[in-house]
Amino acid sequence: MSNDSKQRSKIAITALGGTIAGFILCLFLYSFLPALKPASQVYAEPNTAEAETIENFQNGFRKVAAETLPWVVEINTVKLSSRETAQANGFPWDYFFGNPGEGLDGTEPDVQEFRSAGLGSGFIVEKDKNTYYVVTNYHVCGKADEITVKLDNGIDYDAELVGSDPRKDLALVKFETKDKGIPVANLGDSDSLFVGDWVLAIGSPFGYKFSVTAGIISALGRQNGPDGNINDFIQTDAAINQGNSGGPLVNLKGEVIGINTWITTSGGGSIGLGFSIPINNVKRTIRDFIDNGEVRYGWLGVSIGDLPELIADEFELKGKKGAFVYQVFNNSPAEKGGLCPGDFILSVNGVKATDKNHLTRMIGDMRPDDIAEFVLMREDRQMSLKVKITEREAEEEVRKMNNQAWPGVSVFTVQKELLERLELPEETTGVFVAEVYPKTSFQIAGIQAGDIITGINGVVVKNLGDFYSILNDLDDEYFYISSLREGVEMESSKLKRK
Repeated sequence: MSNDSKQRSKIAITALGGTIAGFILCLFLYSFLPALKPASQVYAEPNTAEAETIENFQNGFRKVAAETLPWVVEINTVKLSSRETAQANGFPWDYFFGNPGEGLDGTEPDVQEFRSAGLGSGFIVEKDKNTYYVVTNYHVCGKADEITVKLDNGIDYDAELVGSDPRKDLALVKFETKDKGIPVANLGDSDSLFVGDWVLAIGSPFGYKFSVTAGIISALGRQNGPDGNINDFIQTDAAINQGNSGGPLVNLKGEVIGINTWITTSGGGSIGLGFSIPINNVKRTIRDFIDNGEVRYGWLGVSIGDLPELIADEFELKGKKGAFVYQVFNNSPAEKGGLCPGDFILSVNGVKATDKNHLTRMIGDMRPDDIAEFVLMREDRQMSLKVKITEREAEEEVRKMNNQAWPGVSVFTVQKELLERLELPEETTGVFVAEVYPKTSFQIAGIQAGDIITGINGVVVKNLGDFYSILNDLDDEYFYISSLREGVEMESSKLKRK
């Protein structure tokens, strides 16, 4: 055996011996350790009071669901439309001669009718003898040709539209029945809500009839609903889906505190971001529908908006809540009462205006000949004015009044960044014209979007404050405008204010 082989054998024997010795040592030491026993399992003592509290909470949900479902309805709608269909005669006739139905032989084309189905929810708010009134969303049935309501007992009733209001996305329908046992919803007070309150949403999401979901109020006073909706909204994480629209949001007393209206979603279903119209925004509208068949809004005659940060800083209004007056319509209650473009309205009749939509609702809820007392900021001073409110015209008529807006332009103070983009000297001052209303004095004067107004009646306009101050201090009806267009100085002829 070679020396290398002998060396390897010694190493192997030594390693084996060490392993055996180590194992024997472990057995020896283990014999001295105390015996290990599994720990005994510990169970919490039953808490009877806690269990009863949870059960009472559950019973509260059961009670609310049982009491509310009988006055909740499913609403099914049909929208009719028609379209002319060509009478095809086939090739080669149609190719060479066209369709005779289009007038070659005097025959009329076929007219095909289409029926588009819709689904929503609602709830009974009032009854008068055999007539029951159901409130819902305008987008559910405001344009429907056929309306059917279904109660939770499975009975269907033909219904008809009483009134609708697209500005608040509300509608009222009615149906007739001799059944005296149908209950009416209790309307709560949405001004008494708090974030964290428990709520239930009831409706027919995706056609799953009379579903109840639970959640909490996530936020209050949300703004900027779809389609120009002027309401503020209750935000909830109670599941709201397609088909829930118009259904009630109720508190744990079973009182309606909101109307489920829209959701924010990434895929078409609920992700816990549902929005409901506060019921206090609805009560007056319901009364108007029943009494008049329409909503009668108060009319002030201004175009208002929330303050961009840039303007808020310039007017030293940062942090203040209210609404900024951009336009005042000629011969409107606002003009007659002394309101001016550039005013910032803080409150109406002692109620602070939180934003433009809040102010719009407050004015809209007033009756013709009501007196509204405004507290506002004008330039650097606070003042108050009283204005007699009139009735708002129909939406189509209001849109026609744009040519009566004063001043009829949307402007903002020229900024350094804008001057650099327009390649104008940095010492240039004035207000940049973002929009010009058609057929107004400023348009007749030749002012266009993109112009910079530098003066009025020879008085220099350095910023937005100067612009409104000079306009409001005009001594007579005639004025002329100095402006810049692509760096070229221009001056209008003398014009009469429209």
